[in-house]
Amino acid sequence: MDIAAQTHSHKPQRKNRLTLYILLAMFAGMGIGYMIHTQASASFIDAFAPKIKLLGNIFIRLVQMIIAPLVFSTLVVGIAKLGDLKAVGRVGGKAMLWFITASLVSLLLGMVLVNVFQPGHYIEMNQGDKAGVADLMAKTTEFSLQKFIEHVIPKSVVEAMATNEILQLVVFSVLFGVATASMGDHAKPLIKALDVVSHVVLKMVGYVMNVAPVGVFGALCSVVALRGLGIFQFYFIYFAYFLLGIALLWLILLTVGYLILGNRLITLFKRISSPLLIAFTTTSSEAVFPKLTEELVRFGCKDKIVSFILPLGYSFNLDGSMMYMTFASLAIAQAYNVPLDLGTQLTMLLVLMLTSKGIAGVPRASLVVVLATCSMFNIPAIGVALILPIDHFCDMFRTATNVVGNALATAVVSKWEGALEHDGGTAVHHAH
Repeated sequence: MDIAAQTHSHKPQRKNRLTLYILLAMFAGMGIGYMIHTQASASFIDAFAPKIKLLGNIFIRLVQMIIAPLVFSTLVVGIAKLGDLKAVGRVGGKAMLWFITASLVSLLLGMVLVNVFQPGHYIEMNQGDKAGVADLMAKTTEFSLQKFIEHVIPKSVVEAMATNEILQLVVFSVLFGVATASMGDHAKPLIKALDVVSHVVLKMVGYVMNVAPVGVFGALCSVVALRGLGIFQFYFIYFAYFLLGIALLWLILLTVGYLILGNRLITLFKRISSPLLIAFTTTSSEAVFPKLTEELVRFGCKDKIVSFILPLGYSFNLDGSMMYMTFASLAIAQAYNVPLDLGTQLTMLLVLMLTSKGIAGVPRASLVVVLATCSMFNIPAIGVALILPIDHFCDMFRTATNVVGNALATAVVSKWEGALEHDGGTAVHHAH
């Protein structure tokens, strides 16, 4: 450990600086947002909030720009290095085992909490955000097997790259990687070239992350200017039970993580602290995908395993979102007194298990799934309006949980594969 600490002595201050700037941006955003919310006129707020939000959008778009080349180049190189189909199947199998178990635990936890504490009965009916729902309705499509298949299997790799469909990219990249690996020496130059591409993209990540504090400031300032902090009064009980759920989920995840990783768990957390903050403040898991890749490699996970599991995790392992989906769907049913027996609730869990696989890593994505689920179980979809005002703050916590879940999954599978090095073992040090 000490050796690793020495090798990184020049790094931490840089990383901590970013974390500090993000924290400062977060408080500044909330402070200025609150001032505007309390002092300015309604028409000024309506004009100001979308404009300041653009800062957050710029940051997220910059990150989205790098995701597709990063996933493709790292995944193909990773699989070509894994070597054969057996290894791909083995690593993929272990990852899916973790994902499905974690998802089921998260969904069940949400369901148990709602049934025990009944948060839906405390929701203020007059606080709903009807306009916000209309916007979500437009994005919601009925879940069908066809839609699911379309979401997984790409018809064009260019389209998948253009729309940042991570799952489709993974499917194409895995096939491409396996085909490349089977060519043997003939494909060496291509693997070498893609390896260089992945390092170039990671270099870009360093540049883009410098914009993160600006993005964080914009995102939070906009929400607090619009909603104010008084929102917490109305939603105190709902929010408190949701946070209890998140705390329990973290406890479960970290306990399992500790049993497998031991003391390395603390190191892992230190590594992922700045991606966690960015995810928490921007509410986009996508926004930290590149940075998380980099930090996990630095932690000691083999790049070939990181580049394989992380994109999969982003599609299949969103623990915080899963818990929230059962929590929100059942709380809305409670608010409208829609009785759901245990059988129906368990069916809902399985439906969410499937529908959530298509969640995009963007803000509000889980609400789109909650909407679709509500309409399937005859719960008034307009009920989503009731939880919309507080949703941004719930989203912050569930996004951070998604990042923790995926970082843990990657570290655990690396450990199972016997491919977990000590800090910075073979990790590539990208100069910033």
